[in-house]
Amino acid sequence: MPMTTTLATSELGRRGFLMGTALGATAVLASLACTVQAAGAAAAMSARRMPVVFIGHGTPMNAIADNAFTRRLSAWGRELPRPTAILSVSAHWLSRGATGVGIQSNPKTIHDFGGFPQALFDVQYPAPGHPALARETVGAVKQSPVIATDQWGLDHGTWSVLKHLYPKADVPVFQLSIDFDKPAAFHYAVGRDLAALRDKGVLVMGSGNVVHNLRATDRGTPDGPSASRPWAQSFDDAVKSALAGRDDRALVDYARLEGASTAVAMPDHYYPFLYALGAAGSSERVKTVYEGFQSGTLSMRCLQFG
Repeated sequence: MPMTTTLATSELGRRGFLMGTALGATAVLASLACTVQAAGAAAAMSARRMPVVFIGHGTPMNAIADNAFTRRLSAWGRELPRPTAILSVSAHWLSRGATGVGIQSNPKTIHDFGGFPQALFDVQYPAPGHPALARETVGAVKQSPVIATDQWGLDHGTWSVLKHLYPKADVPVFQLSIDFDKPAAFHYAVGRDLAALRDKGVLVMGSGNVVHNLRATDRGTPDGPSASRPWAQSFDDAVKSALAGRDDRALVDYARLEGASTAVAMPDHYYPFLYALGAAGSSERVKTVYEGFQSGTLSMRCLQFG
């Protein structure tokens, strides 16, 4: 059976990993069998096509902060149509060898960080899961292998923003992991597979940061519309420009964009953006819901497609 471990480095912080080679054909076939059993119930759902969103989540402290970013999230939650469920792709659930889909009925709130005030560790986000839609997601993703798992839960990439979007925690939530062994094009392709869930009322949400390099932040810098360093501004501007023309190829091949080598020193926070981009139809224009920087170089760009 796969097991969850924690990877702790100065750059990655704490990450959940599905490890090992036991994610083979047996596990995948078992998961697909469960998907078939759940298909009848899922087919009965009647829901409007949901938008796709990407959220730059920044520091975990945003969960309990009152600032321009969190106030915009709160307003955005009131503007969005109510989803049947939320599928979150967070920068903080990485896997190796397979893509995991959380099938818990009651996913736990994971405090996957250290060195913050106790008030942050006291936060709980008791949203229910949605096992039927989660199992359907296992079958919907064609980039294999994919497994249904009760490991992990809701990490801070998910609950720190949903706490503002849906403060009552009354919308079911489940997560999909990022197979960190795979290249950018793979993650965009998985996003394409997830698009079908939108017609079942699922809000596909990527949560990371377009610009994220913890070794090159300027702590103590006030939140503002511009970055404190040219490379961060250049990359954020390049992403914004490519989005305006829906140049998805350029965004997948992000390493060629100006400032990329520093802005995306590791792609863990950029990849959730590619899932959202993939899930958005190629003809859907992007709406910028929020833009600006925290800690000087963390892009808080938030986007909506559809």
